[in-house]
Amino acid sequence: MDPKKIARINELAKKKKTVGLTGDEKVEQAKLREEYIKGYRRSLRHHIEGIKVV
Repeated sequence: MDPKKIARINELAKKKKTVGLTGDEKVEQAKLREEYIKGYRRSLRHHIEGIKVV
């Protein structure tokens, strides 16, 4: 995932804890988190499929 998107996820998380998010920011945060989770799962699945048990 693009480092700029990860930075934006973190920025929104910090803002949520301090002042709260607007409706648009909540939607953006949900989309970014979903994209991050999909990429993480894809990477993990690829890694696990590459493991050979001897």
